[in-house]
Amino acid sequence: MTGLGTVGQAVAVFVATNVDDVVILALFFGRAAGHRAATTAVVVGQYLGFVAILAGSVVAALGARLLPESSIAYLGLLPLLLGIYAAWEAWRSRGDDDDDAAGPSQLGVLTVAAVTFANGGDNIGVYIPVFAVAGVAGMVTYVVVFLVGVAACCALGWYLATRPAIARLMARWGDVVLPVVLIVLGVVILVEGGAFGI
Repeated sequence: MTGLGTVGQAVAVFVATNVDDVVILALFFGRAAGHRAATTAVVVGQYLGFVAILAGSVVAALGARLLPESSIAYLGLLPLLLGIYAAWEAWRSRGDDDDDAAGPSQLGVLTVAAVTFANGGDNIGVYIPVFAVAGVAGMVTYVVVFLVGVAACCALGWYLATRPAIARLMARWGDVVLPVVLIVLGVVILVEGGAFGI
């Protein structure tokens, strides 16, 4: 009964802290449409970034501070800079007819991982006390549930990106929407975290 209760709590915590990831994943999968390597890069990058979040949370919950709390806000610089870069690439290739060459090439594993980690920086603040209270056995349950949750987020993001109406929207506006979302995400993380005294 306690195990099932922990699983239920883990599902609730994951959903509450990762709903926004589905939107970003849909944008990434939209850019990767029709390119197996780019689609794989999105999934691997999402897992890599999320495993980094979990590792930081577990280490901190066990008593060692990996990142000072005041530095988490500065993770917003990652999506902000990536968004600016994506906007520059879109502007630079605005006259090109071959969108396939420009879009998926930007979807490297490390790019997706960096966005995932930066977007989940505030998750660490939620996960640390939850993990600390859960103990080692509970922490293992949370980690397993969270990793399954990442797969569910990837599946949902891919599903949304491959719906014909959404896919058409992504094909037409993806080069504009992705940079805007990344820049807004970066600014929100910076502002909410009080970076630079803002």
